[in-house]
Amino acid sequence: MNNPLLEVENLSILFKGAHEDNLAVRDVSFQVGREKVAIVGESGSGKSQTCRALLKLTPKIGQVRAAKMRFGEFDLLNASERQMRTVRGNRISMILQDPRFSLNPLMRIGDQVAEAWRLHRRVSKEEARARALEMLESVHIREVAKVARLYPHEISGGMGQRVMIAMMLIPEPDLIIADEPTSALDVTVRRQVLSILDEQLQRRQTGLLFITHDLNLVSRFCDRVLVMYAGRIVEEIRASELDQACHPYTQALLASQPRLREPVETLRVPTRDPAWLNGPSYRNGVAQ
Repeated sequence: MNNPLLEVENLSILFKGAHEDNLAVRDVSFQVGREKVAIVGESGSGKSQTCRALLKLTPKIGQVRAAKMRFGEFDLLNASERQMRTVRGNRISMILQDPRFSLNPLMRIGDQVAEAWRLHRRVSKEEARARALEMLESVHIREVAKVARLYPHEISGGMGQRVMIAMMLIPEPDLIIADEPTSALDVTVRRQVLSILDEQLQRRQTGLLFITHDLNLVSRFCDRVLVMYAGRIVEEIRASELDQACHPYTQALLASQPRLREPVETLRVPTRDPAWLNGPSYRNGVAQ
């Protein structure tokens, strides 16, 4: 890949316990450009820990090691907290799962979006408010002046997620990390939110790291897919070719998906093989 936004080589995250240590992420390597890259896998496979490590948000009990973690001119592995404050939210933004727990319940919507702009730009309150209204309108929120005066509990989940997208995009970052951003939404609203996110990404030429369990979604929405199992990437494949996956774990995940045209009484449960822990991984159909 020419001029990737993000380069990660041999990332490992170790959590020390009272009785045993847990290697949550093991020798993970990948690159992200101005594209949509999905990270999929079961809960506990290391998806969120991998992305949080990029922003140095790993809990203090965790030990992060890597050969390289570079974002543009920033060495994320050795960056100071002061340097990271210029990256978080400004160059790399993160959309979390549920806006009810991500938005400040004591602040009005407009003030929160404006604050995200003022944290990274030296502008007046009036300029920030005007920019916030413009940003809310760009994510297809109607009557933005009215919505800006509301508190988070007064808006729906779908609108809350649009507000989160507006907050994360207002600093005009180069990379967005979206951690299960649509899992709390129904199918119709999910489609609308993804359409808005895609529109904003294309308009701004922003890269996306999309964490999800939904393989059907990423095959339509993303460009590439990284499949994680037990803390390691076992397969990297083009999203459009996901149904041709080679690793048995990826195949098992695909087989466990419900299908309207093939109804079954009981969904298949992946059968795990201990050899997957250290066995070969696949990249575009080639064993590594």
